[in-house]
This record gives sequence, C-alpha cells and structure tokens, in this order.
Amino acid sequence: MEKKTVKPYMNPYLAGVLLGLVVLAANVISGRGLGASGAVKSAIVAGVETIAPAHAEAKTFYNSYGEAHGSNPLNSWLVYQMLGVIVGGFLSGIISHRLTWKVEHSPKITSRRRLIFALAGGILFGLGSQFGRGCTSGSALSGMAVLSLGGFVSMAAIFGTAFMLAYFFRKLWI
Repeated sequence: MEKKTVKPYMNPYLAGVLLGLVVLAANVISGRGLGASGAVKSAIVAGVETIAPAHAEAKTFYNSYGEAHGSNPLNSWLVYQMLGVIVGGFLSGIISHRLTWKVEHSPKITSRRRLIFALAGGILFGLGSQFGRGCTSGSALSGMAVLSLGGFVSMAAIFGTAFMLAYFFRKLWI
C-alpha cells in the first residue's frame, strides 16, 4: 500500500487574490456580492415552512421573506453557492489528501472539547451575522469590494475581535 503525500496549502496571498477575483466576478455577473448567511436563512425558512406551516404563516418575517425570495426559499443562488462551497471543500480535501475523519487539535484538549467549541463558535458567529445583517463574506468582503465604508468597518470589527480573543482561545488549536 503506497503512502499518500499531503500536498502543501496554497499560498495565502495567492488565495486572497483569487478570493477577491471571485467576489468581484460575483458583483459583475450577478450584481450582488457573496454571502453564506443568506443561504442558511433560506434553509431555516424552508425548514420552518415545512415543519410548522401554521407558525410560518402567522409570522411576518416568514411571509415577507417568501415575498422577497419567491415561493421556494431553497431556490436561491446563495443556496447553490453554499452547496458549491461544501462540495468544493470536500473535493479540495480529496485532491490534496487532507480529507480524514481525524479531528485536529492541541494535545492539551480532547477531540470532543474541540468539536464543542467549534460548534459553539459557529453558532455564535451565525447569530452575530444576523445581528450584523450579514456574514464575513457578505458584509466585509463584498462590502469592501464595492468600497463600502460599512464593509471596511465590518472587516476591522471581525478581525479585530478575533485578534483580541485569540489569546484566550489559542489552546483549542495549538
């Protein structure tokens, strides 16, 4: 059995330039920026409409969302974008031989604790994206791509907060 060699990560500067080109292409082609939180919101709205249609019918949020986004919230280009991100991430992991069932973490903590903190961080970031009316890609990257002051403020707030909190949470990954 031959051992697969793990390919190195892409140069972060090249990856940043490529990400910027994707954001600009999205603006040119669709007239809108990218964003993940809109896809999650569409999935939640579709789930509530399926599981509790009476509740969805009684709430203004679900009605106004349906009017603005058509009859099927899952038929949104943001949902297809996120599916592409998920499939692309898996394909990248397969191609670079990094796709495993192993949880990477510091020897100071357990896999379970690492996963709990990752899930908690994801939930908090998702809630924050709703309070901020967009996620990192929607508010910050797409905002900065069109030279919006709000995009620059969002990016500074996101990375500034992450930098300030990194000291306290670094033992979860190093």
